[in-house]
Amino acid sequence: MNEQLVKSSVDGLVYTVTLNRPAKRNAISDRLLAALEVALDAKPQECRVIILTGAGNHFCAGLDLAEHQHREPFDVMQHSQDWHRIFNKIQMSGTPVVAAMQGAVIGGGLELASAAHVRIAEPSTLYQLPEGRHGIFVGGGASVRVTRIIGQGRMCEMMLTGRIFKSEEGQILGLSHYLVGQGEALAKAQELAERIAENATMCNYAVVTATQRISNMSTDDGFYVESLTAAMTQTSPEVAERIAGFLSRKGKGPQS
Repeated sequence: MNEQLVKSSVDGLVYTVTLNRPAKRNAISDRLLAALEVALDAKPQECRVIILTGAGNHFCAGLDLAEHQHREPFDVMQHSQDWHRIFNKIQMSGTPVVAAMQGAVIGGGLELASAAHVRIAEPSTLYQLPEGRHGIFVGGGASVRVTRIIGQGRMCEMMLTGRIFKSEEGQILGLSHYLVGQGEALAKAQELAERIAENATMCNYAVVTATQRISNMSTDDGFYVESLTAAMTQTSPEVAERIAGFLSRKGKGPQS
């Protein structure tokens, strides 16, 4: 089969990864998951930000249940760990990821989106964790990532009831950071990605890796790692040059 399940493109410092299975609402099959990992690993070194989106009317409708019917328990566990490994590449690689979402952000699609650092939603965006209704449990990281966003109580309720949240409700819950007009998510993602790409590379790396780890630490350990991270980022030559430039512009006053 020559179907390209994940497409990628480069625009300056921004690398865009697009799930390309629109006829299946970008449901994640084993082949699509493998193609996503290949695309992530192929990010050009010079690209500083990744945009993650889905072709067609939907971001991602989650796990392809047709492939899930006949797995043995050990196969299911290994499959889940594949999702964890690949989604960890999104969250913890050190490159900021901006998700442009529309339509279905369901099950594994929500797990995928929750691995991104900035999430943008269009009015058509719908969020759901239907696993409980299918008699299964989440396996792509939702019990950790989505729970951290919306809390354990809401996570439990979503799984038990299969409740669907519309875009406005998702914005209130923190499932998206920006809510834009229909058809505007990708343009907003590009705008934000270009802004993020202007940051010092070490700063971006620290923000998307250190904050995640600090959230898992005790308070004292978190403070210690924060201090170490600040020491690493604030003493680089690039930052010294940026601060000097800022102070120079500030000294010239508002008429400069």
